[in-house]
Amino acid sequence: MTSGGERGGGVTILHGIGVSPGAVCGRVVRLPDRATEPPAGPPPDDREAEAARIAAAAAAVAAELRARASCHPDVQPILEAAAMMAEDPALRQEAERLVREHGLPAARAVWETANRYREQLVAAGGYLAARAIDLDDVRDRLVAALLGSAGPDDSGAEQPYILAARDIGPADTVALRRDLVLGIVIEQGSPTSHTAILARALGIPAVVACSGALDLPEGELVTLDGDAGTVATGPDLAAPSTPRRPRRLVGPGRTADGVRIPLLANLDTLEEVEHAVAAGAEGVGLLRTELLFLHRGTEPGVAEQAATYLAIADRFPGRPVVIRTLDIGADKQVPYLPELEEPNPALGLRGLRLAREVRPELLDRQLEAIGRAAARTEADLRVMAPMVAVPEEAAWFAARARAYGLRTVGVMVEVPAAALAAGRLLREVDFVSIGTNDLAQYAFAAERTSGRLARLNDPWQPALLELIRLVGEAGTAAGRPVGVCGEAAADPALAAVLVGLGATSLSMAPAVLPEVGDLLARVTLDQCRAAAEAARAAADPQEARARASAVLGLGP
Repeated sequence: MTSGGERGGGVTILHGIGVSPGAVCGRVVRLPDRATEPPAGPPPDDREAEAARIAAAAAAVAAELRARASCHPDVQPILEAAAMMAEDPALRQEAERLVREHGLPAARAVWETANRYREQLVAAGGYLAARAIDLDDVRDRLVAALLGSAGPDDSGAEQPYILAARDIGPADTVALRRDLVLGIVIEQGSPTSHTAILARALGIPAVVACSGALDLPEGELVTLDGDAGTVATGPDLAAPSTPRRPRRLVGPGRTADGVRIPLLANLDTLEEVEHAVAAGAEGVGLLRTELLFLHRGTEPGVAEQAATYLAIADRFPGRPVVIRTLDIGADKQVPYLPELEEPNPALGLRGLRLAREVRPELLDRQLEAIGRAAARTEADLRVMAPMVAVPEEAAWFAARARAYGLRTVGVMVEVPAAALAAGRLLREVDFVSIGTNDLAQYAFAAERTSGRLARLNDPWQPALLELIRLVGEAGTAAGRPVGVCGEAAADPALAAVLVGLGATSLSMAPAVLPEVGDLLARVTLDQCRAAAEAARAAADPQEARARASAVLGLGP
């Protein structure tokens, strides 16, 4: 089954995508939606007073988000980013304009403005599109504050339960009572949403993109499997136990037969570095630089960029730190970038294409900053470019990066053309890193943030594994590293499969490093290769996972 439910032996099984491992059994508690679409009228009597309410609501929402962030240091950067969204002056000013000039109520003005920005994020594709759910959460919080309505919560629960919802924002996820919530199943969402990342960080088993989740009756006894991505209902369900997982990577990443597989962290901000260090990360496999450039009116200077990169690199002396250059698209609202009209920004001037075709000086300043940091740190500072499709682009980027003294240069493999040409790409650069999230979305022509298409973006898709195999074989033939920095590496069983496909390093959210390291230490390279072959031969993601798990000794 690829979606919905199946029946057998009196048990109904709903299929979704497992995003946080663990198996739990409990009764369902339904979480209502936060907000409904506010009315467009009547016009306020005092438009100035109504417009002024927006700033007050934004301040209150931001304060609440920061208060929750202070109680959850593991996920503080995500909630801080949400607080910054709530206070975004561009959003506030546009909403105020709609009140003053069009007579909209404040809640409606915020709703329409946020939805317009949401469309732009989705159109930009990739990582930015995955942040649309975060903006939805901020929008709903602002609307609720303006309407004086309370948000959804689980304060009335008295017994352990499994939460079922249409979707749930990051701040609501961390507000759940950890002494009661056993697992989360949501009908929408994607493996790359912040909600999925937070569930992993908090150790809550979770399944997203699960059709039928909202049909689960309140109080129904269900078994949720965050590894298999299933929710089972029916009589005589056995309550599985969830083993306690280590919280820190113990020793360097390696297989049971001693093959070294460095386990690295994916990072967005300087604030996340300490979490990676605490989790035992062996370096940084992906440092996204977008947040340094967003939410501001001017481009960060070379000195500011260099200081940020250096501060991160210095926490990993002697270890790899891979910095990805800007991955933004033409439709993203960045005031100091030219606005480009494109019919489909996700397939347009995004990432390296934007830098090369429109703003090469922006890339040059970033490379200069990375070069300055590399010259002053003891870390093995590396750089890579996003959205590379052909060897000629890789050669252009490599020459530009090396002109700034950067010795180790790589590119992302995010589009099928790059996977097919991996051998030729590796003649131009020193390494490649596979972004499984974008590679899946472009391979299956399926927007990665779409809940309805989430099954196509399942990282266990055999066709996706076949593309990864091509890259792995090219790396082996060239004698050059092949990393994986997509969320696929956060699934322990899939991490072993990736190693079997030729990955020489894995990068993931810091919170899941210990579990991935634990599994790799229990399997040999030959087992990883056998699991990879079994998964590639499967007909669908569910069969791929089952076959690989059997080879790895993980059970059904």
